[in-house]
Order: sequence, then structure tokens, then C-alpha cells
Amino acid sequence: MTEQTGRRRYAVAGVGHRAQMYIDAALGDHAEVAQLVAWCEPNPGRAGYYDEHVVGAGGQPLPRYEPADLETMIAEQRVDVVVVTSPDHTHADLVSRALRAGADAVVEKPLTIDAAGCRTIDDAVRDTGRDVIMTFNYRYSPRNSTLREVIADGRIGEVTSVHFEWALDTVHGADYFRRWHREKDKSGGLLVHKSSHHFDLVNWWLADAPRRVFALGSRRFYGDDGAGAATAAQPRPARGTDAPAGDPWALDLTADERLKRLYLDSEEHDGYLRDRDVFDPGITAEDTMAVLVEYERGAYLTYSLNAHAPWEGYRVTVNGTRGRAELEVVERGSVELDAQGSAVLDPSARDAADVDELRPKGERLLVQQHWERAREVPIPMGVGSHGGGDAILLADVFRGPQPDPLGRPAGYPDGVRAVAVGIAANESIRTGSPVDVADLGLGGVERR
Repeated sequence: MTEQTGRRRYAVAGVGHRAQMYIDAALGDHAEVAQLVAWCEPNPGRAGYYDEHVVGAGGQPLPRYEPADLETMIAEQRVDVVVVTSPDHTHADLVSRALRAGADAVVEKPLTIDAAGCRTIDDAVRDTGRDVIMTFNYRYSPRNSTLREVIADGRIGEVTSVHFEWALDTVHGADYFRRWHREKDKSGGLLVHKSSHHFDLVNWWLADAPRRVFALGSRRFYGDDGAGAATAAQPRPARGTDAPAGDPWALDLTADERLKRLYLDSEEHDGYLRDRDVFDPGITAEDTMAVLVEYERGAYLTYSLNAHAPWEGYRVTVNGTRGRAELEVVERGSVELDAQGSAVLDPSARDAADVDELRPKGERLLVQQHWERAREVPIPMGVGSHGGGDAILLADVFRGPQPDPLGRPAGYPDGVRAVAVGIAANESIRTGSPVDVADLGLGGVERR
């Protein structure tokens, strides 16, 4: 830590879309305790975009280092913490090297994508004793925290089973199949990249660890032979920016200045295309998945993820020995088309009369004990992204976790347990057999 300022010195590894949350926090609400000192980013276009943010906050453009020069960056810039927001398959390498070079790490989920990556990070944690902070912002969302309180208070007794259904709509869900996430060897598939959020929630709600996993998964909708390809216009353009007007499956990077700057204008440096066609051949990530998990204390989880739903949100049912809790969250009630045939995320912004009243945006938590009527549990109002979770998470990341009876701050073992379910599920899909988490040799799971 810099003695003169009392601020910790931060570098960001991977400055794409997701990095902005941490960069804005360091330049804004947490500037008195955090100082951005370097980018670890191979693309000068993206680094230049965020340099403008730094300059706008009164600073100077930051030195940029290639990923191969991570250790040099940490030494030359006296980095205290590396924030890792790079593609998932790079996490294990960057996190372990940062720890060994003398810095702590803040890691955007998932921790890593496979068992080998877990072992690489585990070795570095054991050898250095340095901190790895996981950023599970969904824990901080008031609706999820309230469900944690209901379970922890014993209102439904000892949990026997959980059913968790997550629906990604045809804007958000499709987006995973436009970018690098569609390549399973880079993302671990959605059961690692996306579902690690959800598996962490269940682990945290139950205060338990996964023991055994069985899963089914396939690509049913996206790709050149998926069911969705038959509904799309033919022939397909190579990328969304080149698609004709009115293609609901296209992402036009020229329509969003931020995405245009970060990706379209930066393609010349690395050739990465952010707006690939979701019906391309060669997509390897699944879009339809079902998972069964047995927990150490005996509870069962049934989980499903659909990445091509007409609405977005989730339903959670928690059964216990004294009753049942039900949480329903509608994050977007529908995706509709405008007069040109393009997808519109929020039809209510066009015309209030067009809103589908059958599925209004919102959230509700019901608790029903045996021999009683159901009661609605009030959920505090959340403000901001991820149901209000991001702002509270960022305060814990940059200022240190405060006393929290809900145990929301997450560390390295939590990160391992979250990806453990997805890694085991991928292995189960591959083999067709149940997988014991202990047999994966992930490391870190046994340390609370």
C-alpha cells in the first residue's frame, strides 16, 4: 500500500465490457482508498478507451502491459491488487501469477473453467498465503439476501431440496453465442460461466458444499443445426453489424457507442469479433441444461438453465421440514419487435399500453409453513445493477468486508465450490455418469 496516500494500488487485467464496473468504482466512489496504476491488456484500443475515463477523472493515461509481462507490471507499478476481468480461460494463469508476484487478486466470476485451473490457483494460494476475492454480486441483491435470512432463521426448517430455474431471454441468452463464451474451451460453457453465480447462491443459501453431480446438456437452439436456425432469415450474415435492418438476432455494434469503441473500433488490433452470428457452425457451448446436485448434509438441488427463453428471470423453490419458500424474479417480461423487426429490450419504454400485464417485471418471496397460509416476505428496495448487489459488493471489494451476519463476502473456497458444480456437470455430460466432486481434485473446497 502506498504510504503517502493510504490507497491500495490496483491494476486491471482484461479491460473489456465487464471491467468498467471496477474501473468506475476506483475512479469514483472508492477513489480515496483505491488508485488505478496500470492496465494488463493486449488490445491498445480497449486500454485507450478506459484511459479516457481516467483522464476524465483528473488522472493521466496508465501504462499498458501485455499479459506476458504481468510480473513486470506488478513490480514496476508496485501493484497491491490485480482485478482479473479477462476471458475465463485466462483466469487461472493470471490469478496464480499475480499471487506469486506479490499481489492479491480480485476475480470476476467464474474463478476458472476446469479442474486443472482450480489446482493451479490452489497451489498459488497455499504457497503464498495471499488473498483471492470472488465477486459474487448476486449474494448482495436484496431479494437473494432476504431468502438467505428466511433459511438461516429456520422459518422453513432444515432444507431438504431446492429447485432453481433460470431463463435467459433471446437477447441476453443469445449474446453468449455471439462472443468467445460460445467456445466451451474458453468459457467452460454456461454451466461454468453463467451458472457459477447460481450455484454459489445455493451453496450460500444452504451454507453447504456440493458432493455429487449428475447433468444433461446439449445445444438445441443456437448454431447452424439448432432449432432456432430455422426461424432466422437466410442466408445469415457473418456478423451482426453487417445484418440487414430488422434482424432480431443481430447485434449492431454501431448502435452502442461503448460497444463500438471497445470492440468494433478495436478489431484491427487482435481480430476479435464481438458480434458473430448466433447460428454459426462450430459453436460448442450448450444452450439447454439440467443438473441434479446432492449436498454434503443431504439436500438435493434440481437446476435448469435455458438460454433461449422469451422472458428473463428465475424461480427458486426451497423445501424444508417446516415449510417452503418461493422466490420469483422477472427481470424482463418479454422481448418484442419494433416496427422494423428489431428486438426491443423494454417495450414499456415505447408504449405503456404494450406492456404484457401477465408477466410484469418484479420480484416476490413467499413463505408458507405447514398448516398455515402463505405469507409474502417484504424485499428491501435494491438500486442499481444485479438487483442492487453491485454497489454493496464494490464497497466490500475496495474497502474490505464489513461484519455481515449473512456472510455475503466471498473468498477463494467459495469460488472453488461454485465452479465445482459446473465442472462436475460438464464431466457428467461428457461421460453420462454421476460425478463425485471429491474425485475432481479441485483443492480449496475443504477450507471454509
